[in-house]
Amino acid sequence: MQHPPAEKSFKSRFRQVFALADGCEPDPRFTLANERTFLAWIRTALALLASGIALDALPLELLAGRPQTLLSHALTGMALLVSVNATLRWLNVERALRHRQALPYPILAPLLGLFGLIVSTLLLLP
Repeated sequence: MQHPPAEKSFKSRFRQVFALADGCEPDPRFTLANERTFLAWIRTALALLASGIALDALPLELLAGRPQTLLSHALTGMALLVSVNATLRWLNVERALRHRQALPYPILAPLLGLFGLIVSTLLLLP
């Protein structure tokens, strides 16, 4: 008597959907380093989100009115962008590790630096 085919596990379906089933298993140290980098990006996103929420909730005389709201929305939007980029970067790096390809360039790092420079400059202007 034949048994019906077993349902695929969540892990195997996840790997197939995101093309992680192909290629060879990378060294666990590299996979764990990729996960640590992902978590660092998520911490950065949480810090940006907390800054945006705090800026919106606290009344500051220095940035009263519209500039405070704009900066709050910019920080919150950057937090969203960093979160999405962290997830996509984790997938792309994991895929590159499995296929023994060059790692993708971190596009968001210079943009985040530029964002910090612009925000700092605007805050220091009289």
